[in-house]
Amino acid sequence: MCGLAGICDTSGNNISGETIIRAMAVQRDRGNGLGAGYAGYGIYPDFAEHYCFHMMFDSQDAKEEADLFFDRLFKVDRSEPIPTQKTPGIDAGPLLWRYFVKVDPLTLEQACVSEEDYVVDAVMAINTTISGAFVASSGKNMGVFKGVGFPEEIGHFYRLDEYEGHTWTAHNRFPTNTPGWWGGAHPFSLLDFSIVHNGELSSYGINARYVEQFGYHCTMGTDTEVVAYLFDKMMRKDGLTSLQACQALAAPLWSEIDDMDDEERAYFTHLRKKYSSAMLNGPFAIILGTNEGFVAFNDRIKLRPLVAAQKGSVVYVASEESSIREVCDLPDKVWTPRAGEAVVARLQSAPACKVEVA
Repeated sequence: MCGLAGICDTSGNNISGETIIRAMAVQRDRGNGLGAGYAGYGIYPDFAEHYCFHMMFDSQDAKEEADLFFDRLFKVDRSEPIPTQKTPGIDAGPLLWRYFVKVDPLTLEQACVSEEDYVVDAVMAINTTISGAFVASSGKNMGVFKGVGFPEEIGHFYRLDEYEGHTWTAHNRFPTNTPGWWGGAHPFSLLDFSIVHNGELSSYGINARYVEQFGYHCTMGTDTEVVAYLFDKMMRKDGLTSLQACQALAAPLWSEIDDMDDEERAYFTHLRKKYSSAMLNGPFAIILGTNEGFVAFNDRIKLRPLVAAQKGSVVYVASEESSIREVCDLPDKVWTPRAGEAVVARLQSAPACKVEVA
């Protein structure tokens, strides 16, 4: 089940959050009201150089402890509730707050780590040491908005129609192995990486042990969380492109690699050997959002649906074609990506200034 959608205007023009709400409302029956969420990029232009922490707190005590934590580790330029509104179908959830922060250069010099690693360490510390506090997102000029409810309810609750961004991803949850709760809804995020996922990863155990070797802490017990950390490790730390990361996570079968030419065979053999513990097994469709756009891909035998479309500079992906046509009447192109094939929508202002279809 589960429903996914992603929209990116590769020209960098903004799209209203109302558009992604409409795309997800069509997929209401792919969830059961126990979780939905959105990630928007380019939504905080006035704070584009700040890390924005979207937080969930179970209590005022947890927030007060987090306030002290942020004041100690960062320069906090703005701290405020995340705007919401009363919405039918949405019950009282956690205390929702956002902090716009910067890292002091002197503090960073003393810490002897990169700025991104400093922020990641802070996320891991909050999630493991402050009881009742959870980081929903921590990137620049982006934010994750999620909770318990159907997608159109969550979108209106967070007033997403008041936001504009160049890229949006979204999820409608049908939980099977973990409870429906606010922090457990998708997307899962770290820095500007965010993941929405339809499926179930039987490789979660080995994937979690792999990322935990590099300082990540899987505190949620869910496979989607570990995918966010895998992309951070492979792209930010190892320098892979989004396409290469997808090729490693959903690598071809050995029988397919054997039939490749020498160059391709050497490339995929290297990926499979180096990232053997990172490979994702089981049925899945995944959309990764970043400040450069999104990438979407399926498992090796396409056990979960994924449709893509393009109209002009705008690229769409979704679990159902009807979701795309709800917001795009006459697309220039509609296609169904093959198993393991990645669809990459990248801003023209970013490296590789075009839409790549691998």
